Amino acid sequence: MSDTSRRIKDWPQAERPREKLLDRGPESLSDAELLALVLRTGDAATRTSALDHARLLLARFGGLRQLATASITELCQIKGIGPAKAAELQAVFQIARRFADARLRPGDRFTSSEEVFRSFHERLRDHKREVFYTLLLDSKNRVIREVPISEGSLTASIVHPREVFAPVIRESASAVLFVHNHPSGDPTPSREDIEITRRLKDVGELVGVRVLDHIVVGSDRYVSFADRGLL
Repeated sequence: MSDTSRRIKDWPQAERPREKLLDRGPESLSDAELLALVLRTGDAATRTSALDHARLLLARFGGLRQLATASITELCQIKGIGPAKAAELQAVFQIARRFADARLRPGDRFTSSEEVFRSFHERLRDHKREVFYTLLLDSKNRVIREVPISEGSLTASIVHPREVFAPVIRESASAVLFVHNHPSGDPTPSREDIEITRRLKDVGELVGVRVLDHIVVGSDRYVSFADRGLL
């Protein structure tokens, strides 16, 4: 009988993911073995192990990064993965995101575009739609708060100056930063990105609020309008 048709507890002890982790450390485990520890059990009806399920999930979605974006419905389409296991998987990936989260907090001082990128990267990189944020700053470039403005492809109708600057004026912010993501992973600004940024900058000048930057977040990289001289 092959390993793929045996229960993990029937494997030689040194080959079991949990014992392997305890003996050699978590870095010694493959992605599938780590996932198997989260899933814990397989499916008795089909005589598949937790490791079989883990390998199937990785193959179906294309890797950990893609699996992390899967919905409960998509996960439950895998035979042997029910709502409980799907919820456990989503919880693990959310913990990982929060651990990696280096977001700017109220009172933190804005110093560079890279700092803003680190603050938003983990939250935005896996979004399947574009999300637009305004970061409100005081006269010393300290964060007041961040405001989600819209979700969807950037257009003048979605990112309207009225919605963008209403919280700015309400909070008496002295400066703003704009941040949004490109689900494609390529942060190169589109024509719409450039047009909207210019429009918002013009409105900022009219109301006496400095527009410091617009940062487009992609997969592992970003583009800063300020750094590229586009503001």
